[in-house]
Amino acid sequence: MDDRTKDMLAKVPAVTLGFWVIKILATTLGETGGDAVSMTWLGETTPSAEQSWINGYLAGTLLFGLLLVGLVWAQIRARRFNPWLYWATIVASTTCGTTLADFADRSLGIGYPGGTLLLLACVLASLFAWHRTLGTIAVDSVTSPRAQLFYWITITFSQTLGTALGDWAADAGLGYAGGAMLFGAGLAVLALLYFATGISRVVLFWTAFILTRPLGATVGDFFDKPRDHGGLDISRPLASLILAVAIVALILILPQRAGRHPAGDAAR
Repeated sequence: MDDRTKDMLAKVPAVTLGFWVIKILATTLGETGGDAVSMTWLGETTPSAEQSWINGYLAGTLLFGLLLVGLVWAQIRARRFNPWLYWATIVASTTCGTTLADFADRSLGIGYPGGTLLLLACVLASLFAWHRTLGTIAVDSVTSPRAQLFYWITITFSQTLGTALGDWAADAGLGYAGGAMLFGAGLAVLALLYFATGISRVVLFWTAFILTRPLGATVGDFFDKPRDHGGLDISRPLASLILAVAIVALILILPQRAGRHPAGDAAR
């Protein structure tokens, strides 16, 4: 493979079943990990919970936001697809999304509906700007630095939207288990549409990408919330550690390859 062909390899993974399994685990880790920092370590352990939650959400967002910026920079600078770097960036985006969504929903006082609509607008605006600038939002075209920047901005907004959507569904009466079943069913419908219809694969991908986040959020909350709130009351740090180990194991076990730019076949 010559250098020209290598340059046409996307620095994001091919979309396979393994991709979706790891993505769901990563979004669940983002929920438990984000809550562990912003609520357990910076919030609920301090005397004034309400005020500390505000500080915890802000501090957590700044912490994970800085980590995310550094990893995105490294991802853009990388010469080729690196699964460890990619999935570390995904986890950083989903933990940052968790704390940012909690700040928008709770500290800004706009509630789950307001936070969800605001973040949905951000996702759509990011996708619109991406398409207007580069002519496509397909993930197999993510090769240039500009495409990668749009990709990670969109992903971070989608992770944040998914957190707000998951919290809204659980708080609306479905509970954490009910919310997980709802979003799981939504993903099953998307899989059926993928195999049985000719609906745009790009639309299906981004819809599925968004829906995996509230699924992970509700599953994560089901693991670590108190029993009287419908959870299993598992320690957030312990749940995060278990999920991190599972992700590492799957990255080692499942094939990890880059998606290919559509022009890649023509270059060979």
